Amino acid sequence: MPINVPLHIGLRYTRAKRRHQFISFISAFSLVGMALGVMALIVVLSVMNGFDREMKSRILSVVPHGFIDAQPELENWEALADQVRAHPRVRGVAPYIEGFGLVNYGRGVEGIQIQGVLPQAQTEVSVVEQRMLLGTTEDLRAGQFNVVMGRLLARQLGLSLGDSVTITLPDIRITPAGVFPRMRRFTLVGVFEVGAQMDQRLALIHLGDAQRLFRYQGVQGVQVQVDDIYQAASIMQQIAQGLEGDYRVRDWSQTQGSLFQAVKMEKVVISVLLGIIIAVAAFNIVSSLILMVADKRGDIAVLRTLGMTAREIMAVFVVQGSVVGLIGTLVGAVTGCVLAAYIGPLVSAMESLLDLQVFDPSVYFISHLPSQLLWQDVAVICAVAVLLSFLATLYPAWRAAKIEPAEALRYE
Repeated sequence: MPINVPLHIGLRYTRAKRRHQFISFISAFSLVGMALGVMALIVVLSVMNGFDREMKSRILSVVPHGFIDAQPELENWEALADQVRAHPRVRGVAPYIEGFGLVNYGRGVEGIQIQGVLPQAQTEVSVVEQRMLLGTTEDLRAGQFNVVMGRLLARQLGLSLGDSVTITLPDIRITPAGVFPRMRRFTLVGVFEVGAQMDQRLALIHLGDAQRLFRYQGVQGVQVQVDDIYQAASIMQQIAQGLEGDYRVRDWSQTQGSLFQAVKMEKVVISVLLGIIIAVAAFNIVSSLILMVADKRGDIAVLRTLGMTAREIMAVFVVQGSVVGLIGTLVGAVTGCVLAAYIGPLVSAMESLLDLQVFDPSVYFISHLPSQLLWQDVAVICAVAVLLSFLATLYPAWRAAKIEPAEALRYE
């Protein structure tokens, strides 16, 4: 018997009309469910990839790629900076002092991250100066106690340029008059916006003011910018091997890694949840094939009497179920790729048409819907969908192969 006979019959069964319309409905429902599952997974993963890309590009443009700290402090940071700059993949080095505190203005109180920086050197490791909305970081001068804040932080406190705020540290001073927290008044001289969480919690002051505020004689350490953020861990390890002394070397994956790990975990969880749609479609394939086997018992018996083996009968129904899954996967993949590629403009057009705003810029850091279509994601999704479709055909096909011709034809 020719090898292509099971394939030919399986394709005929896929196109043929059913005596029971319910079987056709289940088959169509399986195809639609498979297409919807594949499409949803591709679109959602592309959007999450887009958010991940936006967060990395925005946060890592402000956050230095590496840190080298000394314990308890670094006295001669210039010598360390010259040594670090000798590495061929280092693009910039700047000193810093970092701490946390509360900023008070009127009745508003917010927890902030305070960074003492040198404005001239900071441009080597951060793009804050390029993202200033008001003022400039050059207005941070030693002894004047000026501060530059993120836009959302200044907005929450209701601040404008020239306003004075009080910064309180989690430290106390013991005086003859009693115990008091360390406090200092600063003047707002600049506001920046980078489109990330730094807009809500970061405040920059001059390095000299930070030394007085945090009681440093030197600095906490130096910040390092490298030529490739994704190679920062290995580059910082290479730098650490060449340093002599007690230094703590870190990279951005240690300081900001928990945020991106959370995004990655969300991507995995959502993929599993949306994958249930594909699994449901696969179960529908099982149901439709079991009903098809019951409907075609007479045909199966005739084919067996004509010489088809049990394995070839199995192949007929494997082909039929796999074709349904394959078509659904193909339709879902094409639709999902098109939607993922144009979902940003589609959402923008819908916002204009309905006069609404999905992502309010005053609330969200990212005010549009980003998307990054990765072909490896599409390949994995399609492969899983086709595999589930194939596995769903095995049990009904096995049931069909077990039908005895004499028993099936007894009541025909």
